[in-house]
Amino acid sequence: MTAQLKLGLIGDNIAASRSPRLHQIAGEQNGIAVTYDRLVPLQMGRSWDEILAALPAEGYRGTNVTYPYKEKAAAVVRIDDPLVAAMGAVNTVIFEADGPRGFNTDHSGFMAAYRGLRGETRPGVVAMIGTGGVGRAVAFGLLGLECTELRLVDRDPARAEALARDLRAAAPGVTVTCHADAAGAVAGAEGVINCTPVGMVGYEGTPVPRAALAGAGWAFDAVYTPEHTQFLADARAEGLAILSGWELFFWQGVHAWTLFSGLDLDRDALRRSLRAEEARAA
Repeated sequence: MTAQLKLGLIGDNIAASRSPRLHQIAGEQNGIAVTYDRLVPLQMGRSWDEILAALPAEGYRGTNVTYPYKEKAAAVVRIDDPLVAAMGAVNTVIFEADGPRGFNTDHSGFMAAYRGLRGETRPGVVAMIGTGGVGRAVAFGLLGLECTELRLVDRDPARAEALARDLRAAAPGVTVTCHADAAGAVAGAEGVINCTPVGMVGYEGTPVPRAALAGAGWAFDAVYTPEHTQFLADARAEGLAILSGWELFFWQGVHAWTLFSGLDLDRDALRRSLRAEEARAA
């Protein structure tokens, strides 16, 4: 009898998410039948927290959490890792007998993706636009990668300042500043990061003018649907090394799979399968 694993994804605007296939393919590698449901509160007529609370009784082993619920989820689950607690954002929830436990594979996934592009080269001075759930995870990942300075930009100044305080407390030696203007924050930066929804399906556009990217060395976009955003196209045109949100998607999924299942997988085969399916669908 084939083992079963029931998983989900809670978020808005997730119709194009590739996470279901990632986990289904991972399951196939391990002889496990995986169901992975998109759980959209508005479509279900229920609040996100009502959905989360009901999942254990409905047989779910765990769920991923995406925009805009990562910070909210962190407040209602048990977090054992002090670093994830300091981030205040959760993207993976495992249902245990004593209650839900929260993890953040965006953090570890970003670090793995960055090292795949730049190896052990440090990030340098980085400007990051967007300080919500994924932005918090990426910012703490930048600390782990030993960035020297981090400039934060957000439409909500209070949210940026709150993240800045948490980062300074975690790494007093790193300079963290908040900025109102994205183009101004990018000036002189080595790395430029988009952690806003701008550029994803339904939120077209770019968070920073192309001209502001001139002179930077690398760019990362957390958006992965579509993979080739206007922001990354502009960055490539200006000669920057590009790290797409697809890489974050891949690595956070690999790390989440381990949490969900306790099993390893053939990462290269998983990558090839996902890419082949995308090519057929194009």
